[in-house]
Amino acid sequence: MGWLDALLGRSKPVRPDLDALFALPSAAVTLQAATGLVPTGLGSVAFRAAEGGAFAAAESDAKALLGARVEESDDGYGYTWLQVRRSPDALGDLVTELHAVNSTLEGAGFGPSLLCSLVSFAGPDGRRLAVVYLYKRGTFYPFAPRPGQKRDNPLEIQARGALEGELPLEKDLARWFPVWGAPGL
Repeated sequence: MGWLDALLGRSKPVRPDLDALFALPSAAVTLQAATGLVPTGLGSVAFRAAEGGAFAAAESDAKALLGARVEESDDGYGYTWLQVRRSPDALGDLVTELHAVNSTLEGAGFGPSLLCSLVSFAGPDGRRLAVVYLYKRGTFYPFAPRPGQKRDNPLEIQARGALEGELPLEKDLARWFPVWGAPGL
């Protein structure tokens, strides 16, 4: 970053750190102790599909890594979701597979197409929560949907308190965007 950028208030974009995903299994233990929420065994990666054979090959490679454990869907916002299904007690394996999908697309030059990855949690009382990794920011945030496209803000704030120090959390709450209808939630 040059002095003109500093003078004009520009900053370099944050580089994503996909290895931060590997902190999720230990963070899940802390989250469970604080909220009673446990992993569901479901995780997803969202990306905007690009035209062309190179992207189709990268997407095919990512799906081939996961075999029958992956389901593809599209949302109403132009994003494709790859949902991975594992046993709820295999969170480490789930995170490894989400990392592999992200790394495959990034390694093929399609990192800018990645939106987010999420891991789903649920409580015995029916509460649901996703821990969302924002690819372009390199940060996490909690998203707790309620029926009728409403958010459980107290649960999100409680989860943020539990995850502080465990994961690099997104400080700007305006960037905690809802992922309505995300597979696995």
